[in-house]
Amino acid sequence: MESQQSRKPVGGQSLTAGLMAVVRNMLCLALNRIELAALELSEVRGHFLKLLLVFAFGITAVWFALLYWTVLVVFLTWDVLGWKILLFIAAGFTLLAAGLFSYARGMVANGKLSMPATLAELRSDRDALLQNDE
Repeated sequence: MESQQSRKPVGGQSLTAGLMAVVRNMLCLALNRIELAALELSEVRGHFLKLLLVFAFGITAVWFALLYWTVLVVFLTWDVLGWKILLFIAAGFTLLAAGLFSYARGMVANGKLSMPATLAELRSDRDALLQNDE
């Protein structure tokens, strides 16, 4: 009879074991989410560095192209327009810079540097936790 009584779990012990299992599962879930975020962050970092390198080469090429085209336009139109050509070129470059800035801001607004899978998993975790509380 004693062996049967020793096999019966005491109420506090089974509750503690259950709580420990829940805590262990929550820690494993948090660790998985951190690993997913780290993986996506390294992927985003790689894309960002590649974008930065292409941007640097592009900026250099654009500067040289703009410089030579500007000198050519000023040289060819100086006799006809004089100093007014400098005003036209400055206005054109200002419009070009504003357009490029707007395009870059649009890229950032579209979430090109975000981590969609991690954020979706965190939202689903939050929703699951809030549903269990209710």
